Amino acid sequence: MKSRLHSESLRTAAPVHQPRHRLWSALVLLTGLLGAGAALAAVEGAKVGQPAPGFEMTDTKGQPRSLAEMKGKVVVLEWANFECPYTRKHYDSGNMQALQREAAEAGAEWLVVISSAPGEEGHVSAEEANRLIAERDGAPAAVLLDEEGTLGRLYGAKTTPHMYVVDKDGVLAYMGGIDSIASARVEDVSAAEPWFGDALRAVLKGEEPARAVTRPYGCSVKYAR
Repeated sequence: MKSRLHSESLRTAAPVHQPRHRLWSALVLLTGLLGAGAALAAVEGAKVGQPAPGFEMTDTKGQPRSLAEMKGKVVVLEWANFECPYTRKHYDSGNMQALQREAAEAGAEWLVVISSAPGEEGHVSAEEANRLIAERDGAPAAVLLDEEGTLGRLYGAKTTPHMYVVDKDGVLAYMGGIDSIASARVEDVSAAEPWFGDALRAVLKGEEPARAVTRPYGCSVKYAR
């Protein structure tokens, strides 16, 4: 008799705990989905037409740089890796330096961002970054070292180069490739459609770019693994 009562007690008790188990499973699933959603949002990075993600960093010359302090100016972000043949293409041809000077003459702030992690291709010290810019006669306003990849991931930077233009109101106006020919050949620079250059000139005039989002090409950004 005791055995039968004990068995029936177990059968009766089981359904009481089952809904709690299902509720716990549902909560775990929901938490996982929310976490995945947050991760996806982080991966997606910045969006054209929305306020550009803010940042505060110290440049390679020890000067503080923040997007908020540059409001009222057009801001360019150029992801670079000086070991990457696609980055070298635009510096060896003089194309990148010409664009940097054009931007500076129009009052824009141009920031070169290096997101290569320590031990990865393209990683440099502040002194090396300054030397490389000087050797190439570059003219950015500053160089930012993003060793942890925080700024790169915030903007969703994928390649070197990957170009971004923020308008005077702090809104992201352009993101994508520097031009239309995805090659490492210097001779292709003059033949390509200057997607970024056209977008920059439009934003400097207070206009919207004809192409606000284009496909970037180059070496993958060498983030920390």
